[in-house]
Amino acid sequence: MIYFLLILLAVLLLAAFAIKTSKESDGGKGENWPLVVKRPLSQPEQVLYYRLIEALPGFVILPQVSLSRFLDVKKGVKNPMSWLNRVNRMSVDYLVCSPAMQIVAVIELDDASHKRPNRIKADETKKRVLTTAGIHIIRWHVQSLPKVSAIEARLQLAPEMPLASVN
Repeated sequence: MIYFLLILLAVLLLAAFAIKTSKESDGGKGENWPLVVKRPLSQPEQVLYYRLIEALPGFVILPQVSLSRFLDVKKGVKNPMSWLNRVNRMSVDYLVCSPAMQIVAVIELDDASHKRPNRIKADETKKRVLTTAGIHIIRWHVQSLPKVSAIEARLQLAPEMPLASVN
């Protein structure tokens, strides 16, 4: 009798384990995903965003844009996906565009994390990528966010005169 109960217990444990494993591997179909909403921009990023909007009327300000949304590999290059994979997870804080969606500049907002060795290396790589593509980069620090007048002075452009053009 005790062997029968042990075998029954083992079968029940295996069945429970199989059910749990199948729920975990179903891509989350059978359960709620453990995700919560967060603000897409930090407090300093929000402040700068609204200052950019005020300082650059007529321009389109796009926050948190992945490089793969506005960069592509030149035609004829071998293994284009390997080049795109290099920038796959990179993004810019703000992409400034003309009304015709031509890229004018990229604005990066730095905080203390940009002093870490891995961030320094990532920033250097991003700078090389953007410079190679002919995109103007402006960097500001969160501790010294520019006023609207300073933004206007730094980007003295008409919307139809972008610093970088897209083919």
